[in-house]
Amino acid sequence: MELKSYLSILRRRKWIVILSVLLGTAIAAAFTFFSTPQYVSSATVRVATIGSGSITSARPDISYTERLVNTYSRIITGNNVRRQIMGELELDALPNISVQSIPGTELIRIVAEATDPEDARNIANAAAQVLIDQNREFYSGGAGLTLQEILGEQLAQADQALQEARENYENALEASPQNDTVIAAAREALDVRDRTYTSLLSQYEAARLEETVRANSITVVEEALVPNRAAKPRHLVNLALGFAIGLVTGVALALLAENLDTTLYTAEQIESATQMETVGQIPAAKEDLTIARLGAGHYPQLESFRRLRTNILATSDGGTQVALLTSAKRGEGKSTVAANLAVTVAQSGREVVVVDCDLRLPTVHKLFDLPNKRGLTNVLAGEVQVDEAIQYSAFPRVQVVTSGPLPPNPTELLGSQRMLDLIEQLKSQFDFIILDTPALLSVADAAVLAPAVDNVILVVAQSQTRRGDVQTVRRQLSSVRVKSMEVVINRAEANGSYAYYESEAR
Repeated sequence: MELKSYLSILRRRKWIVILSVLLGTAIAAAFTFFSTPQYVSSATVRVATIGSGSITSARPDISYTERLVNTYSRIITGNNVRRQIMGELELDALPNISVQSIPGTELIRIVAEATDPEDARNIANAAAQVLIDQNREFYSGGAGLTLQEILGEQLAQADQALQEARENYENALEASPQNDTVIAAAREALDVRDRTYTSLLSQYEAARLEETVRANSITVVEEALVPNRAAKPRHLVNLALGFAIGLVTGVALALLAENLDTTLYTAEQIESATQMETVGQIPAAKEDLTIARLGAGHYPQLESFRRLRTNILATSDGGTQVALLTSAKRGEGKSTVAANLAVTVAQSGREVVVVDCDLRLPTVHKLFDLPNKRGLTNVLAGEVQVDEAIQYSAFPRVQVVTSGPLPPNPTELLGSQRMLDLIEQLKSQFDFIILDTPALLSVADAAVLAPAVDNVILVVAQSQTRRGDVQTVRRQLSSVRVKSMEVVINRAEANGSYAYYESEAR
């Protein structure tokens, strides 16, 4: 489907799109203006990551850094911390807290959302302080023995052992000054204890320094401030989003409605559904199209009938041509098209007769403003001769056979041999014969006459007729073996090609 086709669909279904856009925007506006304002404030803290090993590591452990930041994030957003903050600030409900990690840095942003701007600031700052306090408590022994405490106990034991070894060595020197073996053994034991103590002392100092740094690894870089305006709802964003959702929904509904709707809105759809050649398109008139108006000057409808006349007469072999006009259903304008076509063909110098074969709801006599006391039914019943039933119209070379009194058996009359004889008799008197018949889906009258004519012209009202109806009509006509089937699109959309004639009419 081309872009032009989509635009045509949206133009036809514009009210669906417009209403969807208005509804979407209205819902967004109602949600926006009735929502409670939410204020957002944030505090930025630095998490100094020194690696998962020693403080003397050459570079931080990236994976450890990520785990540490994630751990702090879970702690801050956990229920325990939120309950603690709720108690400290005397809030009515658990605060809304989120954590954002700033990529490529050691910074994390603690974001608090509240209906009061000061509450938002206080919650963010309180969350940052709780994180600092818990970190210090953890690395200050609040969570069991730390490495520093363990090393401290071992260092005290090593110091005691060193003092005992030093006393043993001094006693050996005093008691056995000449016994080198005893003195050497005491000296060796003293050296071992001294090395052990020195090593433990070095580890203890390193652990103490590292735990001191870890305990103070979280610091506030930027405190939260009182926001000067609400972060939510975002008026313009919400309205734009509502408009966009309404527009997308409206377009989708329009396309869905088009897909479900079998009405034929374009000439292309009509040709595809009927699989017949289109011999004319009659533009919709601003006023009711009457024969009197057709004869008055140049305007789009007159030119369209001239084109229709040219296309129909082009198939003539020079003799009298018989055309049957019908439609799928009532109200598609077939009688009006038949009457105007008769006038247009007569303007080319041909003698034309219009026979009203609609013996149920006749219209032709009204269009030509003629009496209907006697007509076709009288001829078929043998009550009058053909010449007695023919009436002259107000238009040169246009004569009319009205329906006459309505019979109880119209289909039988139209399918009789008398009707065929009537058509042959009219051929000897006229150059062009038009049979106006009832709608095919209502009765079978047109179907019984179709094999006897040269052209069956199906009048299809654009934007009114349904696909299934014209397809059924085509099957009915195909089953009776008509010579030629063609389509006239009535009430078609006017296009730019008629602009010249519109200006002439004015």
